[in-house]
Amino acid sequence: MTMDKNLVIIPTYKEKENIDRIIEKIFSLNVVFHILVVDDNSPDGTSRIVKELQKKYREQLFLIERKGKLGLGTAYITGFKWAIHHGYDYIYEMDADFSHNPEDLPRLYNACAYDGADVAIGSRYKNGANVVHWPIGRILISYFASRYVAFITGMKIKDPTAGFVCYRRKVLETINLNKIKMVGYAFQIEMKFAAWKYGFKLVEIPIIFTNRAVGTSKMSGGIFNEAVWGVISIKIRSIFKKYKKYEPHSNT
Repeated sequence: MTMDKNLVIIPTYKEKENIDRIIEKIFSLNVVFHILVVDDNSPDGTSRIVKELQKKYREQLFLIERKGKLGLGTAYITGFKWAIHHGYDYIYEMDADFSHNPEDLPRLYNACAYDGADVAIGSRYKNGANVVHWPIGRILISYFASRYVAFITGMKIKDPTAGFVCYRRKVLETINLNKIKMVGYAFQIEMKFAAWKYGFKLVEIPIIFTNRAVGTSKMSGGIFNEAVWGVISIKIRSIFKKYKKYEPHSNT
């Protein structure tokens, strides 16, 4: 059993159909994970379900309730700061809807804990398109958006918008989380770009991404526009910023 402290951050908004199942599945894994749910005042009672489960998992399950929909990025930033404050070694981003397979969490952990990665990315495109139940149009948009991001930023990452990620604590301590500007899906790009610019080692782990079976998707045109124009602003701002390269082999 690992002595490392692992925290999975799950942002939620109207996930009552999924939240109890995803929590139970994560807690059944061989690697010990704690879970922090960041709920944006879900009107369907998502947070109430989490509170009931906290009676069963008092030492492993935590909840932050926010006043409304404040954006994916701010939910993760809130979770990251909480994780750093509570001394977690490895911090994970994960969706509540089973699009990310909980059984892949130990693979992300192993990549960081044993294989030298600072950021382990659950990649849909590492070995082609590993996506199930997505319309072909959405697959093409996502895939070519990834190529666009690589072209603009210079990152050699096949899935920069991936939302299934493990960060070493040192990465989150190094990035100035208060300076992260994007709140939608471009947040994922900005975080990876910042880690890359600081010299951290980013590794992609191929996963099978499965479109949600129940609940409602949060994808919108505004999110897509932020990703398109946000990448350009991320790149421009980076030109005027100095990044002190992280020296590997120091403490986590």
